[in-house]
Amino acid sequence: MKILILCTGNSCRSQMAEGFLKSIHPDWEVLSAGTRPAERVSPYAIQVMAEKGIDISGEHPKLVDQFITDEFDYVVTVCDDAREVCPVFTGKVKHRLHIGFDDPADAVGSDVEVLIVYRRVRDQIAERFSTFPVSSTST
Repeated sequence: MKILILCTGNSCRSQMAEGFLKSIHPDWEVLSAGTRPAERVSPYAIQVMAEKGIDISGEHPKLVDQFITDEFDYVVTVCDDAREVCPVFTGKVKHRLHIGFDDPADAVGSDVEVLIVYRRVRDQIAERFSTFPVSSTST
């Protein structure tokens, strides 16, 4: 199974989803990318994933264009379409899915307050991807 997870910055949601899927299905090829990649993976995302025993500290945001010639079983967008435009992948894909989550990068406040948001989104991602692709909805 080859999966690409997309969002805008590839610094939080898509990185966390990639980390969870790789931990659950180490035999799958799971990648993530963004349409406007951030400079680095969010330190908050790294921290909250480490709390679950998943190390994403070695990852870096990638531009979706580098995968345009690849073929995927699934391409999954994880943006919250109520507030942002989800990226579109024009490469060869068997199944396109949208599983939206709030963007924890929008969280404001103290580190404690921001981490609460990151943990909530992390747990939502873990729940939705724990049975992937069974609980996913097509777009």
